[in-house]
Amino acid sequence: MDYKKSKAPVNTVTRNIMDLCKDTGNIYESVAIIAKRANQISVEIKQDLSKKLAEFASYNDTLEEVFENREQIEISRYYEKLPKASLLATQEFIEGNVYFRDPSKEQS
Repeated sequence: MDYKKSKAPVNTVTRNIMDLCKDTGNIYESVAIIAKRANQISVEIKQDLSKKLAEFASYNDTLEEVFENREQIEISRYYEKLPKASLLATQEFIEGNVYFRDPSKEQS
């Protein structure tokens, strides 16, 4: 998923609690769902960043040689400018792009 194209704000935004609990009926369930999705996004972004930076890894044991790679710096800046995972998850939840279910409610 391309997180740069997301409409999530880069800064913290005050949200209406009633909008967040509209789908679940409970603000705590909504926050738990957003938190779990934020963890998933965070892991996905970290794996993507690690995969891209692994291309630049040098396996020399000398600490004296430090190389500044322009491409590596640009990749790092790209990921620094992305919205935080919690903001991305909140935006996805508000837009209805997050699938969630409660197994305890389905058995009834």
